[in-house]
Amino acid sequence: MSDKVKPLFDKRIFWDVNFEGIDYDAKANFVIERVFERGDVEDIRQCRRYYGDEKVTMALLNAKYLPERRLYLASAVIGKPLNEFRCYTLRQSNPELYPY
Repeated sequence: MSDKVKPLFDKRIFWDVNFEGIDYDAKANFVIERVFERGDVEDIRQCRRYYGDEKVTMALLNAKYLPERRLYLASAVIGKPLNEFRCYTLRQSNPELYPY
C-alpha cells in the first residue's frame, strides 16, 4: 500500500470501469496508460507525481496501444523516441490494424 496521496483523476478517463474500485497500485500500468490516453495535462501531472517518472516511462514504453496523437505526447513527456514504444513498433509491423 502506498503512503502517497491518491491522485484525483477525472471520472471520464475511467468511464467503463468501477472508478471507486480501482486499485491504483495493483493496476498501475492500466491507470497510467488510461491517463495518457484520455487525461488532460493536470491528470498527467498527477499521474507522474504519484507513480514517478520511471514507472510511468516503463508502463508507456510497454503499452500495447496508445492513440497516435497521444503516443507523440507520451514521447515528449518522457523524453523517449517513438521507436522505443512497443505500440509504435507494433503499429509499424501491422499498419492495416490501425486505420488512422
